[in-house]
Amino acid sequence: MNTQPIGIFDSGIGGTSVFKEIHALLPHENSIYLADSKHAPYGNKSKQEIIELSIKNTEYLLSKNCKLIVVACNTATTNAISYLRATYDVPFIGIEPAIKPAALNTETKAVGILATKGTLSSELFHKTTDLYSNGIKVIEQVGEGIVPLIEAGKTYSNQMKALLRDYMQPMIDANIDYLVLGCTHYPYLMPLLLEMLPKHVKIIDSGLAVAKQTKAVLDKNSLLNFSSNIPENIFYTNTNVSVLNDILDKKFIVEHLNF
Repeated sequence: MNTQPIGIFDSGIGGTSVFKEIHALLPHENSIYLADSKHAPYGNKSKQEIIELSIKNTEYLLSKNCKLIVVACNTATTNAISYLRATYDVPFIGIEPAIKPAALNTETKAVGILATKGTLSSELFHKTTDLYSNGIKVIEQVGEGIVPLIEAGKTYSNQMKALLRDYMQPMIDANIDYLVLGCTHYPYLMPLLLEMLPKHVKIIDSGLAVAKQTKAVLDKNSLLNFSSNIPENIFYTNTNVSVLNDILDKKFIVEHLNF
């Protein structure tokens, strides 16, 4: 039994969508979540900046004795996880857009992906897309402006709705039957997207797959926590705590961090 916490970081609150999947699958695990909202979004930063921010986040979580770190950010995964794995002696779980299941299951041979510029331009994303998208039309859309609106608590605002309509129309015109969400903030847009997209379009993200991989890696390394104690899940943010509080169960602890 290993009661050390799982560490999770993201460029803001979006990775809480991944935390919720991990917590549902591994309810006994303690966790520490770090929301680097002050530097959000990571998607428009250089690779070097993303690596430096990921190092800072990782070292903070390691200072809290985390046994495994989930990089709950597509941009940080695609740009920095190789460096992190080569540098630190703990397991890292990454997240990348679920292009594979979309490409394997599409019937219209057209899939859409909504992601940040940093993810869509990364080498890892291109390798994955090239591997699975043969004969399939992939409509890529940079979600410019989405993360700042979510971080500002304006997820369901008219401004967000207008932005999403502009982003979805080319995909609808191309007759996609799968939309891949390539940013952990984007699952919070699900209610809006379901209203806008044709009923046959399936929306997929990577949260559950990340939770399953987290469990597998903990098990492989004998790091699972089987304690029956009530787990401690602490959330830190370096901006206003209210946005995190609004999307989390009130039982969780949210604290401000000068970081």
